[in-house]
Amino acid sequence: MTETLELALDLIGRRSITPDDASCQALMMGRLGAAGFRCENLRFGEVYNFWARRGDASPLFCFAGHTDVVPPGPLDKWASDPFAPEIRDGILYGRGAADMKGSLAAMQVATERFVRDHPDHRGSIAFLVTSDEEGIAKDGTVRVVETLEARGEKIDWCLVAEPSSVDVLGDVMKNGRRGSLNGFLTVKGKQGHVAYPQLALNPLHAFAPALAELTAEVWDRGNEFFPPTSFQVANLNAGTGAENVIPGELKAQFNFRFSTELNEEIIHRRVTAILDKQGLDYELTWRLSGQPFLTQPGELVTAAQAAIREVMGFETELSTSGGTSDGRFIAPTGAQVLELGPRNATIHQVNECVEVEELERLTEIFYRMLIKLLG
Repeated sequence: MTETLELALDLIGRRSITPDDASCQALMMGRLGAAGFRCENLRFGEVYNFWARRGDASPLFCFAGHTDVVPPGPLDKWASDPFAPEIRDGILYGRGAADMKGSLAAMQVATERFVRDHPDHRGSIAFLVTSDEEGIAKDGTVRVVETLEARGEKIDWCLVAEPSSVDVLGDVMKNGRRGSLNGFLTVKGKQGHVAYPQLALNPLHAFAPALAELTAEVWDRGNEFFPPTSFQVANLNAGTGAENVIPGELKAQFNFRFSTELNEEIIHRRVTAILDKQGLDYELTWRLSGQPFLTQPGELVTAAQAAIREVMGFETELSTSGGTSDGRFIAPTGAQVLELGPRNATIHQVNECVEVEELERLTEIFYRMLIKLLG
């Protein structure tokens, strides 16, 4: 059994559902300490975080990741216990196998190997790991980054080991992400009997024209790095549960995944204009999950492209598609941020899995990136 597989099995076997860490970070810090890293526990509220660094000079390369996983869902749908990892036909099954305990194992083993082979490497290597990536992400990476910024500790290059690949390891890596903006809308009406609509005001009917306009709106056309901004309704609720009652209010939750062509202020203004045009009585609040960011081709992207080419034998595709990641908290500090990890086909699903060989190749890619950047 390889070092990467052995560590992945150990990590997956720990039931670290957000924000619980189940001692995953203690395991990682113990190994990093033995490799010459200075390790700090940075716990905020219920969230476990750690920062580990080897070296004091720049440039500083950082692996970023998370030990938390999403709940497994119905256990009877799993072919095996999600927290008792199994290998079947060369495939490792378990919650977190792809997102992202397999990646944690790969980056840890690659780093340990690099330090053994290059004990006097240039610059510094760091790990930034949280137990709150899959949750609300308020006391995780964002708080660690604030701590680093307050003491003037700057990350130059950051590799977030999220599952970025689609059909085969390394075919896609993320050099940016769209912004995410959530809207929480309450449309007020007047409750009444369905047989006497003239005595009531149905907020569903009142909101329908605005909803049609919001969904039909072309928010932007994207650019060479980002697809067009999208608007999606995530939740829509109204009614008392009775079939003869017109509801008194409607609640809607929606999300914008927006490109660098827009910002939150522009979105606020355009949404409000559409709602006001319909004469609605409403309340609207917003929550920004993250700003869009983009890493232009540079040292980090070049090193990753070369490592993938050497290990996998093909050229990788740069992409900004998909959801958000903790890279959104690191990029604003000026760091080059890249996301690279295994295939994402089974993440958050029942029977989440990753090929064992995929983890070995990912370890090799990470190792070669370290050589190119700090060797």
